Order: sequence, then C-alpha cells, then structure tokens
Amino acid sequence: MTKQPLVISLLGPTASGKTALALELAERLGLPVINVDSRQLYREMDVGTAKPTAEQQARVTHHLLNLRDPNQPITLQEFQAEATPCIERELAERGIALLVGGSGLYLKALTSGLKPPAVGPQPELRQQFSAMGQAICHPLLAVADPIAAAKISPADVVRTQRALEVLYASGQPMTGQASVEPPPWRILELGLNPANLRERINQRTEQLYQEGLVEETQRLADRYGADLPLLQTIGYGEALQINTGSITRQSAIATTCQRTRQFAKRQRTWFRRQHTPQWLSEQDLLTEAMTLIEQHLG
Repeated sequence: MTKQPLVISLLGPTASGKTALALELAERLGLPVINVDSRQLYREMDVGTAKPTAEQQARVTHHLLNLRDPNQPITLQEFQAEATPCIERELAERGIALLVGGSGLYLKALTSGLKPPAVGPQPELRQQFSAMGQAICHPLLAVADPIAAAKISPADVVRTQRALEVLYASGQPMTGQASVEPPPWRILELGLNPANLRERINQRTEQLYQEGLVEETQRLADRYGADLPLLQTIGYGEALQINTGSITRQSAIATTCQRTRQFAKRQRTWFRRQHTPQWLSEQDLLTEAMTLIEQHLG
C-alpha cells in the first residue's frame, strides 16, 4: 500500500525556539512554513506576536500569516477552511507539509480532524459581549457551558466570546457540537520544551519591548480603538497600560513575563494531554528532527 502523505507538526510553548528550528527544517526540506499561531493570523500585529520578520519570510515562504485585520476575528472553523486546502496543496505537490505553532487547539483541529460547530460570526452578539466585558462573559460561560469554560482561560476574550456566540446563536453549548473526522495524513509531532524556558521568556519579552511593542500597540489602538479584544492579550495589554500612563515600562515588562510564563504552563499542559510529540533533546535539534523525519519518510 502507498504510504499516506506526512504532515510534520512542530509544537511547543511560547519562546521555545520554534521559529528558528522551523526555518532550518523548511530550508533543509524545501518546504514552506504553515503558520498555526492564532495571533499571527492578523495583520499589523508583528512585534507583539513575535511574527517571523521580513528577512525570515524572505528566507522561507510562510503561509497563513496576515489573513485578517485585527478587528475581524477568525473562528476556528474559518481557520480550518483556510488551513486545510493549504496543507492539501503542499501534500499534493510534495507529499509532506510543515505546520509550526503553539496554538494547541488550532493544531489539534488540523491534525485530528476536529470539526467545530458550524456557526458563523455573529457581529451583534460580539458587540454585546464586548460591551459586557470579560469579567462578566467568562463567569457567564462557566454557568452556561462549564466544560468549555474550563478549557478557556479567563483572560482569553476571543475564545470566550466565540463559545458564547455559538451557545446563543445555536441554543446548544459548543462542547456538544464538535465532532472528529481524522484527515488522511500521517502526523509526526515534534516537540520543543527547553529547560531554560523561563530565561528565554524573559529575554524575548525584553526584546519585544525594545523592538517597538509599545509603539505598535499605540498604532493599533489609534486605528481600531483601545477596546479591541486582541489588545487585551499578552504584551499588548501591558503596552496599552504604558500608553495610558497606568503602569511603568518596568512594571509592564514584569507583568508580560509573568503572563507569558502562565500561558506557557497552560500550553505545556495542553501538549502533554492532547498531543503525543517526539520531544527533541536540545542537543542538536536540527539533526535529531531530520533523523525522525527521514525515518517516517523512509
């Protein structure tokens, strides 16, 4: 029997080194990188999301970056509708595709064939939820769909609103509407989980502020309004407070580091429970990854 095409999924918590290794793998294999980072889907959010730089994108083609403006939220179903044909094109042409990202639910949806509820965007509902605020919306979700609420961080405005949107639009909780239809691909999950992640997070956070996070946040706030949900996410929320004079730059950096560490902990838990990656040993990442890939291709 002919082997099914191979999808490589490079995953790991934020600041674990996925971008650097992805570039090396993509160049070695002659593949583009297919982005699976939920915030990098949006235009103009470059510094705060640690999006691959123009130079890095010139080295290797990247797909699924800059799909929407930040005030046009992308649902999981909409992301799949963009990502699945992209993967299929690469598999048809090369027999192999490379997914890279730390957004666990998005990766899980692609690699396991998770089918989210078929409820389109509901702008009026989203406006109501935004007006209510996250402090009300997440507890409301906890009452209406406790299973979904348990999986969504109280600080995750976008996913909270989406779960409520599905509930109010369909009359049924999101939890009971998802199904699974495994795709016709083989999956090789490669995981990064460096022991010095705390130091890496601190270093990258400092770098983001040096590279213009505060200025980028101000441009986004000027264009889309300071109440833009994505401006409440890690880094942007603290930079916004700097711009309003609520906190100092030093305090903002410390808070961003803390929020990032908490997020990385949740990512690690997700990957441990929802995925079965081959964890790379940190000694020679590229060689080890290529050995595993060649074994699966052979």
